[in-house]
Amino acid sequence: MLPSIERLLILQDRDQKLRILRLELKNLPAERAALESNLATGSTQLTAAKEKARNVEIEKKKLEVEAQAKRDSIAKFRTQQFQTRKNEEFQALTNEIKHFETDIEKIEDREIELMEEAERVKVQVADAEKAHSLTKAHFDRQIAEIQSKVTAIEASVAELETEREKLTEGIDEDLLYQYNKLFANKGGLAVVALEHETCMGCHMKLTTQTAVRVKGSREILNCEQCGRLLYYVE
Repeated sequence: MLPSIERLLILQDRDQKLRILRLELKNLPAERAALESNLATGSTQLTAAKEKARNVEIEKKKLEVEAQAKRDSIAKFRTQQFQTRKNEEFQALTNEIKHFETDIEKIEDREIELMEEAERVKVQVADAEKAHSLTKAHFDRQIAEIQSKVTAIEASVAELETEREKLTEGIDEDLLYQYNKLFANKGGLAVVALEHETCMGCHMKLTTQTAVRVKGSREILNCEQCGRLLYYVE
């Protein structure tokens, strides 16, 4: 095997590792965003449950005030009944009392419904808090892992980049340019083996003449179909 091809194979191995690591780095923000979205959803659900509980309590207090106001009015009407001597006024006050008592009954029925709803919402809030707590704990662990992974990958990338720079020293500039272009355009496979007179990059059969020249390992040759650099290993 030609020394230059051997150097390029080592370089290709490092470039493939760099490509994988850079892809991982590129995908990590999306992983973080998915975790943040999941956490935000849980937070929204918890907020909604608490808001529902708050609204139930507000309505309950409003009804309590309304019922008390009607009770106060009934007490006032009863006092007026004792003071009046007119049957018409007495009957009118009686009608008002009955009307207010009916309203109070309706309010009390609604208060019972709200008390039952408050119990249901209380359970919903507790469940939402528990779910959010678990989600937050999972989020914190995953974010810590992602940050640790970023640090490790960046260190590996820096190390490989330094090694790559050393590997490129002494390689013919035109050959390196050709390699870099092929690596970028051929899915990270710029230098491939010849097996059974077939290019292992595009899997097309080469002419016998080209195959013989590749096996001779005396010159740098490209695949006639895909242009990749070829080497032969017995």
